[in-house]
Amino acid sequence: MSENVVHLHKNTDPPAVTTLTVVPDPAPARPVPLWVRSGRAVRTAITHESTKATARAVVRHGLYTVNGGRIVARRTWDGRTGSRYERYMRAAEAAGNMELAAEWEERLQRFRDARHRRRMDLLHSPLDVAKGAAVGTGMGVGVLVALGIVMALNTHQVGDVFTPLSATIEFIGALIYIVQIVWGPAITIGPFLALLALWSVGRKQHAAPQWALPANVRSGEGEPITPSIVVKALRDLGIPALRNAIKEMGDAGASMLGPIRIAGCGVEVDVTLPSGVATNEVQARRRKLAENLTRHEHEVFIMIPVAARTVRLWIADSGALDEPIGPSPLVTDQTMTANYKTGKAPWGRNLRGDAAELSVYQRHMLVTGRSNQGKTASLRSVALWLSLDRSVQFWIADLKGVGDWSMFDGVAQVLIEGPSDDHVIQATEMVEDAVEEMNRRIEVRRTDPTAVFPPLIVLVDEAQVAFMCPVVGEDKRPYGGAKATSRYFMAVRKIHNQGRAVDVLMWQGTQDPTDQNLPKLVREGAHTRASLVLGTETQSRMALGDKAVDDGAAPHLLRQGLDKGTLVVASDGIEMPAGQSFITVRTHFIGDESAAEIAERAKALRDGVTTLRVVEEGEERDALADVAAVIGDASRLRTNEVLKRLHALDPKAYGDQWTNDRLKALLEEHGEEPKKSHGVMVVHRDHVLRALANRDTDGSASAAE
Repeated sequence: MSENVVHLHKNTDPPAVTTLTVVPDPAPARPVPLWVRSGRAVRTAITHESTKATARAVVRHGLYTVNGGRIVARRTWDGRTGSRYERYMRAAEAAGNMELAAEWEERLQRFRDARHRRRMDLLHSPLDVAKGAAVGTGMGVGVLVALGIVMALNTHQVGDVFTPLSATIEFIGALIYIVQIVWGPAITIGPFLALLALWSVGRKQHAAPQWALPANVRSGEGEPITPSIVVKALRDLGIPALRNAIKEMGDAGASMLGPIRIAGCGVEVDVTLPSGVATNEVQARRRKLAENLTRHEHEVFIMIPVAARTVRLWIADSGALDEPIGPSPLVTDQTMTANYKTGKAPWGRNLRGDAAELSVYQRHMLVTGRSNQGKTASLRSVALWLSLDRSVQFWIADLKGVGDWSMFDGVAQVLIEGPSDDHVIQATEMVEDAVEEMNRRIEVRRTDPTAVFPPLIVLVDEAQVAFMCPVVGEDKRPYGGAKATSRYFMAVRKIHNQGRAVDVLMWQGTQDPTDQNLPKLVREGAHTRASLVLGTETQSRMALGDKAVDDGAAPHLLRQGLDKGTLVVASDGIEMPAGQSFITVRTHFIGDESAAEIAERAKALRDGVTTLRVVEEGEERDALADVAAVIGDASRLRTNEVLKRLHALDPKAYGDQWTNDRLKALLEEHGEEPKKSHGVMVVHRDHVLRALANRDTDGSASAAE
């Protein structure tokens, strides 16, 4: 658009020139042609998401019907011919399984023989049918006439002879009339029903192009695992040697795969890797392999079986690992009992869906994992099962102290609950007492090799609190730490070294293993090592050992919060496939209420157990009442056993100053004293109770100093 320029001259020397620019009014906008507006509207309508969705739906459902017919035709062809057997036979030959190929060939021959016999029978069937029809018709008429004769004799009416025959003819006529009425609508509706059936078959098989399928199906998530999918996933792992080997194979990689077997909530397949490809190269690409298989990383497990250059893939059904596994048999079976030596604890289910049962016979145990992932629950479930064996004794220290083990009051001989340094000291002295008991049993075994002892389970939950305790005792020895001067560390080591020989076992639960809160010598001493979700591969190696992690164990790949109660277990006390060094177990969860009910069943099996519970430091002790408490329901106890139990009840109150003389003086003060039984000094329960009853009402009892 041009501008109009006007020059104005003023009377100046030289004259000045002022330029004014005059801008004309803009021209009115020209209307958009109708054909342009129509084109834009059509383009908007075509590209709109609703239009695309409608087009995809039309194509999808149309092809469901067409391809459904193709699938039905192929199934019919497979059923009428031997093509299915031939296809399976070729696949077996491609996999190099000649034995399976021969079996399919034999089945094909049997099918052909049976088909030949059916065809020969058809040649004779028309004559047989005609004969059968003639004989049947004659016999039917005869029966009806005989029935009519009987009716005529009964009614004395000759016409009744043909009444059954005429009634049958009328019935046949009625059937023909009904068929005539129904036949027309059936002919009209029949094709629509057939098309609906074909559409249903196509819909179930997703028989349409990928772009036409719904979004959740189009993503491929949950796609069934087939040999071609597995080979393609391996080919695309990014390992050049593996990719080139698959391209050069005449069978496109089928010979690498073993049979795909259903295994619980997934499938399992062994893959023999070609020369030049190491198993750890596949293990290192677990996430990529899982995504190639249209699965999440936690739904694919890579294990190393016995065979050389072989990896075993377990591939879960999509979403199956998020489904609950059901309640524990301990909860559902009220009659269940346990046997320490021959029984197995119902711990949960493995990935194959089979029951995972754990033997605890002469096996130290370590369960570790991040906080709030089910460590205490999984350890407690085994202890609850074992509590149903009345011969087993429990000494328990819960260094969390929030009541997770309170139901063992009345089952355990010792129960310590609390996270303070004082509780760590008491737990340490409990483990040291277990060492003394172990040494006593060893001495007895030396003199009597046939001696049998009740199993003693020394259980410390949140053991990292004990290892990290900074307190130093009066003897200048620290309670915590990982050095030879550490009291807790050395006591655990001694039990690990010799305890199993006399059935004194150490069970520990701890968080996030490190060299500081779980020393190497302690974790290596456990026969059963189990781990929940961890943060790093280094922690997984600390928890389970190098062998299990090298073979594919990966608790560090479990999902925080989503895989609660899922344990990776390395133990010879649990059944696992041959050559495998670990197994993944989804443990049963037993809530506090159910745990309390199981504990009550355990108490009912026992002859009354007095649990020695720790009291807070500084609380005044009633020594006479404590003596009565530690005797419990027993009629009498040896004096040294009473002193031992008093020490376990409160090590500070009943320390080294409490001797046989001190105990004797306490009882004599109240008119009682220990007596001899079979040459051994004992304290009678009735005598102590009598002393309590006769004691001054002002509570003048001797308090522990």
